[in-house]
Amino acid sequence: MRMHLKNSRDRYGLVSVTFHWASAVMAAGLFGSGLWMAGLSYADSWYHSAPAMHKAAGLVFVAVVLARLAWKGLQQRPEEIGTPSERMLARAVHGLLYALLATLFLSGYLVATARGHGIDVFGLFTVPAVAAIGRNVSIAGSIHLWAAWTLAALTAVHAAGALKHHFIHRDRVLVRMLGR
Repeated sequence: MRMHLKNSRDRYGLVSVTFHWASAVMAAGLFGSGLWMAGLSYADSWYHSAPAMHKAAGLVFVAVVLARLAWKGLQQRPEEIGTPSERMLARAVHGLLYALLATLFLSGYLVATARGHGIDVFGLFTVPAVAAIGRNVSIAGSIHLWAAWTLAALTAVHAAGALKHHFIHRDRVLVRMLGR
């Protein structure tokens, strides 16, 4: 069976599937790099370059999520699967995932631009700082940290729900997002 680019009533299309898994890989990579960077010492050779890469990758992730949301707005959604309470829970989890991403993006931007300097995106362009927040950077940093951990936990819940549907209910929730 050939996979279509667009969503249908029964399945997600290639573009939606690609956005989903690219977002998952990017979120996991940024989470892992954030944890790794927190353990770096000033003497470590990655101490200055790793944060710059993390910031740039974070901004690329923002662009991917915005493109994903635009695509999602233009597409029909496959029919929801599950009981009414499962469908309501799935919508709530998805909404929280997007809210946490927005929180991460905003808090990360505030941390990265706290001193009034823009963010270089892999030498291609610079995203300017809107305002220097100075000493308030610790608040934004704490929000960024907690939002990252909460996103990781909620992503585990999201994955567990998909696995429950696949192995217990034996329905198409997971296979639709695998492109089948």
